[in-house]
Amino acid sequence: MTAQPRTPLDALDAPPRMRPSNYPAPFAAKVAGRVKRPLGDAFGLTKFGVNLTTLPPGGQSALLHRHSRQEEFVYVLEGAPTLRTDAGEFPLGPGMCVGFPANGVAHHLINRTEAEVRYLEIGDRDPEDRGDYPEDDLVAVFSAEGWRFTRKDGTPW
Repeated sequence: MTAQPRTPLDALDAPPRMRPSNYPAPFAAKVAGRVKRPLGDAFGLTKFGVNLTTLPPGGQSALLHRHSRQEEFVYVLEGAPTLRTDAGEFPLGPGMCVGFPANGVAHHLINRTEAEVRYLEIGDRDPEDRGDYPEDDLVAVFSAEGWRFTRKDGTPW
């Protein structure tokens, strides 16, 4: 049986992820206000994810992090976020993009402006991926249930 095509949708009509963050409580506040619309999920994509993400003024995309196996790609649609990495900071604007190979630089986006920032984030869904957070006592391991977090010594949050 052939899969039926899904109906196209306006990306802003995609429902936002119900849980704003899966970070443990001490870290979730750092990404409060961030809205992710899982566009790939709306079409049943399982090998890679696509999110339309909106950052309010003062918001940030994630904690500074790198992935052990996942590759990420970001394309800025609106606004002027700052890309912060462990190699420095870089201003971004509409039409700009950046990619992050596995085990590359740690990174995240910060909205230091008074306007919303909107961007696409695309990444593969490697089931053996781990997240490293160089500034925080946090490790993430990807599983069938999603991300599971521990402290760097392995104790749970």
